[in-house]
Amino acid sequence: MSNLVSLEPVDYLVIGHVAHDLTPTGPRLGGTVAYSALTARAQGMRVGIVTASGPETSLEPLNEIPVISLPSPQSTTFENIYTERGRIQYLRAQAARIDYDSIPTAWRTASIIHLGPLANEMNSTLPKGFSPSLLGITPQGWMRTWDADGRVSPRAWTDNETALAQAGAVVISREDVGGNDEVIEHMAHQTRVLAVTEGAAGAVLYWHGDRRRFRAPEMKEIDATGAGDVFAATFFVRLFKTRDPWEATRFATLVASRSVTRVGLDGIPTPREIEECTIEILH
Repeated sequence: MSNLVSLEPVDYLVIGHVAHDLTPTGPRLGGTVAYSALTARAQGMRVGIVTASGPETSLEPLNEIPVISLPSPQSTTFENIYTERGRIQYLRAQAARIDYDSIPTAWRTASIIHLGPLANEMNSTLPKGFSPSLLGITPQGWMRTWDADGRVSPRAWTDNETALAQAGAVVISREDVGGNDEVIEHMAHQTRVLAVTEGAAGAVLYWHGDRRRFRAPEMKEIDATGAGDVFAATFFVRLFKTRDPWEATRFATLVASRSVTRVGLDGIPTPREIEECTIEILH
């Protein structure tokens, strides 16, 4: 897609690289922006995407969402290898950096702005002129490094104080911090609301000095890729609508648990699943 998109205002703006995911069955579209944008749209939000991608990546699954894709020789490309001891991830290519100046003025006042980096492709603080009601951050792309072979591993997110103070809510996974509880506790003290996803175990929310665990229902896991992004988008949207972080976490845990029962972007929540989860949290 090109820059020639509708520049009508949006409710949910997500910024970051799409991923060109290499899988045993061939490449497929992935990345936080793809999963989160489609999830927010499934919940009735008007969504916009700012990304960078190469010609090898089809953005067709995002056809119904306005996308500004900055030109890049190649897309950010990941290869995930799943083993009994967990996931081994390789970064095979990296797309061009994203400059906040490229974001149209009409989108800078979106109700929710979601910063979703994959590979340190943009600055972690929004510049002046952006005024979301809720700034949501999934800082995964600032919390990973890779060696000469491209093998990805966690790293400390340095100089994060401004971003954490600016954010209305932050979502990370335990994997992002290598399971380090001290890092999680430190981040919880620096930001308003911190949600930590723990895969099949559910999520933990830190808010106002309190900590609460939300168990995920047992599901037959087919593909966990993108479940954290489904959680994050659902959480941000629900938090914006209800201003209740506890309810937002419970709802996001229910929705994300259903996403693992299907492969890739097929895990995006359906209207029926959203309705089922809404009914469940009301009882």
